Amino acid sequence: MGKKIIFIVIFFFINNIIYASEKDYFLSLKNNKVHVRQGPSFDYPIKFIYKKKFLPLKIIDSHENFRKIIDFSNNSGWIHVSQLTKKRSAINIENKSLLFEKPKVYSKPLALIEEGKLLIIKKCLKVWCKVSANEFKGWVKKKNLWGRIN
Repeated sequence: MGKKIIFIVIFFFINNIIYASEKDYFLSLKNNKVHVRQGPSFDYPIKFIYKKKFLPLKIIDSHENFRKIIDFSNNSGWIHVSQLTKKRSAINIENKSLLFEKPKVYSKPLALIEEGKLLIIKKCLKVWCKVSANEFKGWVKKKNLWGRIN
């Protein structure tokens, strides 16, 4: 009887860990102007306004048609689902990352990417992501990115 209870407790513990890791995911802003509210309803006051289309946001909770978000600067609040998209994007978190022509450190460097730069993800490999930023397209290391890179 004791082993059975231990097994059940371990099963629920592992199941909760797996569920918690799957609960958080990334979306990005659909529009250039998005209101972030203090709570999950239009009745709550606006906390702040994002003004950057495709900004990646981590979804940490949901309530009906609202999603609780956190950004790469740790700002949080609630956004209506109509203002979010699955478009893959990321923020460069490394100061002056190199953008390469190919997914190899020995390939031709194309540009320096400043910290905080918004990048649109085209595809990702194990270590690299192909991105676009303004007129540049190339490869950057995944470890330098915050956002939906998987």
